[in-house]
Amino acid sequence: MTIGISIVQDVLENYKCAVYEKDAEKFLSTYAADVHIYDCWGNWECKGISSWRENVIEWFNSLSEDEILLKVDFNDLTIEENTNVAFVHCAVSYAAYSEKSGEKLRQMTNRFTFGFKKVNESWLITHEHSSLPIDMQTGKGMFNLK
Repeated sequence: MTIGISIVQDVLENYKCAVYEKDAEKFLSTYAADVHIYDCWGNWECKGISSWRENVIEWFNSLSEDEILLKVDFNDLTIEENTNVAFVHCAVSYAAYSEKSGEKLRQMTNRFTFGFKKVNESWLITHEHSSLPIDMQTGKGMFNLK
């Protein structure tokens, strides 16, 4: 299902809203069928929307089970676009809140790069790459540099 987004910034707004609402179909609606994703969680790589769908549903189900609302913010956002392709890089912060109390539980920030293409006048994410810098002494990801 393509929802007809004509501005790259609106794709990112859809991302934020869909995560907060835990709406997998809304979230997936802005991804191309042949999307290629390098994720820093679970699977190293997803090729195609059906593979990505599995990860997204698992993610949203875990948020529901844990009774968490997740707020997303895009920081240091750079958007380069022309007629048919666009490139975005940014830091994405995910803040987890208790659904019951509203208390902030935790927060982390990942680095993201998105590639977009325009299909039938709507922007779709065709490539997504998330990463974390690694602490070379501990070998662990650094989640909160910003």
